[in-house]
Amino acid sequence: MSNGMDERRKGLEEEYFHRKNQEAIEKLRAKIRFAAQAKEAGTSSMKCPRCDGILKEVMIENVAIDSCDKCAGTWLDSGELEKLTETDTARWFRNLWNSME
Repeated sequence: MSNGMDERRKGLEEEYFHRKNQEAIEKLRAKIRFAAQAKEAGTSSMKCPRCDGILKEVMIENVAIDSCDKCAGTWLDSGELEKLTETDTARWFRNLWNSME
């Protein structure tokens, strides 16, 4: 009799984890859809870390940086600062950065 209960318990456990996996997959699909819609609209799917505004992509010197629509904060991804300081027009920025060291 305990063998039948173990089988039922195992079946319920598998059903539970299958349902949880399906929920997680649906959440990921929703995030992907939201990111695709935001990209089509020219905005970012990311929220501003400072004020919870929406980040928009702005092109500066052929580098896409994120700017908040509420607080005007500017956020750089990995490698974007280096790309901005490599250009000739960013000489003033390099000088400013070096003066801070």
